[in-house]
Amino acid sequence: MKLEADNFDVQTIQGYGADWVGVQGEKIKHSVILGSKGQRLDWQCSRYEDLTEAHFAQLAEFDAELIIFGSGSRIRFPPPAWLQPLMAKRMGLETMDTGAACRTYNILAGEGRRVVVALVLEQVLSAPK
Repeated sequence: MKLEADNFDVQTIQGYGADWVGVQGEKIKHSVILGSKGQRLDWQCSRYEDLTEAHFAQLAEFDAELIIFGSGSRIRFPPPAWLQPLMAKRMGLETMDTGAACRTYNILAGEGRRVVVALVLEQVLSAPK
């Protein structure tokens, strides 16, 4: 799906698919953390099952009012104990599938909000030819 930005001075997601997101003309094919102020960090997980408490502690290091968690092709919620570092900093976390996370991030970033999106981009296995 292709997305268009309203506000051009923030980092937005221009498109996404099952295993990629487009940012600043680049197709990213691994899990990633993006911030509306230009932050970009590889997120060391290739599927939801790889996530640990440390992944969410990493998110608490960002200066954001909201973290959007794109859990992959379907909604999967992290265990509440993993969210303690975010709650300690009074940071909200919204969980949704990765496509919805991309769209929501763009809307909030376009409004000038301090938002970070953490996307699990799962590798799609292609059928043998």
